Amino acid sequence: MSEFSLDLDEDQIQLQKWLHDFAENVIRPAAHEWDEREETPWPIIQEAANIGLYSFDFVANAFMDKSGLLMPIAAEELAWGDAGIALAILGSTLGLAGIAGNGTPEQLMEWGPQCFGTPEKPQLAAFAVSEPDAGSDVSSLRTKAVYDEAKDEWVLNGTKTWITNGGIADIHVVVASVDSTLGSRGQASFIVPPGTPGISQGQKFQKMGIRASHTAEVVLEDCRVPGHCLLGGKDKLDEKIARAKEGKRSGGQAAMKTFEGSRPTVGAQALGIARAAFEYSLEYAKERKAFGRAIIENQAIAFKLADMKTRIDASRLLVWRASWMGANGKEFTSGEGSMSKLYAGETAVYVTEEAIQILGGYGYVRDYPVERWHRDSKIFTIFEGTSEIQRLIISRAISGVHIK
Repeated sequence: MSEFSLDLDEDQIQLQKWLHDFAENVIRPAAHEWDEREETPWPIIQEAANIGLYSFDFVANAFMDKSGLLMPIAAEELAWGDAGIALAILGSTLGLAGIAGNGTPEQLMEWGPQCFGTPEKPQLAAFAVSEPDAGSDVSSLRTKAVYDEAKDEWVLNGTKTWITNGGIADIHVVVASVDSTLGSRGQASFIVPPGTPGISQGQKFQKMGIRASHTAEVVLEDCRVPGHCLLGGKDKLDEKIARAKEGKRSGGQAAMKTFEGSRPTVGAQALGIARAAFEYSLEYAKERKAFGRAIIENQAIAFKLADMKTRIDASRLLVWRASWMGANGKEFTSGEGSMSKLYAGETAVYVTEEAIQILGGYGYVRDYPVERWHRDSKIFTIFEGTSEIQRLIISRAISGVHIK
């Protein structure tokens, strides 16, 4: 097990610089354009693929890093450039996490590389959980998976919503109910391969923020996938269902296994937004003069910046701790993954709002980036579990009481 350390080694420092340079020179100059266009930034994804950033190998190496810090470092730096473009680059990682968390090693090696494609032909992946009537309550999923034993195929029917890369992805990882009487214990995850009939994009959402990231409904109509596309395999699923029916522990829930691993990375993205807004408003406060002096000389401004910096550093500590714990197989006994996502997400909203206040009217117009950062920040208190859900997870973990 790797010892927990806040000191980055030379390789990590070089990686951080490489990512920051890409964010500064490629992502940030394009951020306003793709926010206005509200389209997937394929040219940026292509550039990321060309240098090996958008690739299965990069993400696999980051996940295998025993310090646990490579993925949060990457997420923070990319989101510092722009949160929407960062999510366009990192969105496929969630599909990969769904495969890694629920599939066999063989399935991971078969489908993992297809989540990203090649530098010559980049591909996308999506993780489809949320539904119109089941957002935070994943135990209420209505999407069904029925096994056709004669053909060794699973037939999927239902509608997913709020899906990053939904409908345009090459690989969809879909969580569906195989036994609705068991709630979340009766769910499984399935790979929907490229070109599978019966899967389509529904409504594409026009969002407040992260507008360079594609979000849409995914519609499944008699969508047939081969038996080997059931993540983990049918024998494992049958054993899980049997244990659940007997009232025994049946193992982790399909969606939660993915979210537990991804929450610190989501927190790191929020951290990147907060850091961008803090750095920008700090420089502005040093240069902006009012009543004959720089506005940072006023406690009203200086104290805001002090609070912003304190919350950012506290968020990073929570994110890095949870990431290290996850990489070293340490159980989240107090909801540490949820703590990191909760605090970093709410910090991003707080810091970007304070940045707007520091800039005054300039912070409210699109000529300056802080209004975009504020719009982008809000989603981090909503997706992959709202702040309320994170507090529920934490309170249950620290009390041992099933709080509702």
